[in-house]
Amino acid sequence: MEKNKTNKVFIGAILMISAMASQSCFFDLDDKDETNYPVTAPNALVTVKPSDDGKTFRLVLNDSTDLHVVNLQKPPFGNREVRALVNYRKPTDEELEKGGILADIPNVYLNWIDSIRTKPMVKDLGAEENAKTYGNDELEIVNSWATIVEDGYLTLRFRTYWGDKSHTLNLVRDTSVTDSYKVILYHNANGDIRRYIGDAMIAFKLDDLPAKEGKVGYLTLEWNSYGGPATVKFKY
Repeated sequence: MEKNKTNKVFIGAILMISAMASQSCFFDLDDKDETNYPVTAPNALVTVKPSDDGKTFRLVLNDSTDLHVVNLQKPPFGNREVRALVNYRKPTDEELEKGGILADIPNVYLNWIDSIRTKPMVKDLGAEENAKTYGNDELEIVNSWATIVEDGYLTLRFRTYWGDKSHTLNLVRDTSVTDSYKVILYHNANGDIRRYIGDAMIAFKLDDLPAKEGKVGYLTLEWNSYGGPATVKFKY
């Protein structure tokens, strides 16, 4: 993740608070100290992909790794394909026997799973109309292991002011430039009162972008930060 704008200050503190990980999973199933990992914390970011008309599902850890859940057979969110935070561990022999073993992929025991708001991209109406329709309120993108492009999704951890209203975020492919891999994030705080600063997460399915056909390039994200327009690049 390469940020073009430097020295961005957000309410007296540097926004970018943690280093990006190269992939979603940062929990090694072969780690002998796995029992010491807090079960209350997420240790992976996945895509939940239902199949067989909602009778089965798989967890996609990244672009090349699936996970088989031994203690859950039906998709936890019905037929919806969503991004989710999970906490999982290596199954015991007894759990493997009950849940069935798949030899070709990692078998995991799911402690918990929590879906992330997952949305499609919206239509580009032009810069002026986009701001009117989708909102142009400020926010910041947090440089986190959970801010990543993978498995056809842009998943973002973001930070803004909150009060007592729901906020709306939308992602638009910028069709005004020749770089077809540029997207713009729009934020509508819906007139929310600025009571406190907090983080949230959202994921966007990148269906509106042309396929890379196996080639590695960059996806540019633009948004309205508290210091003005900002951009960041992701490997895509």
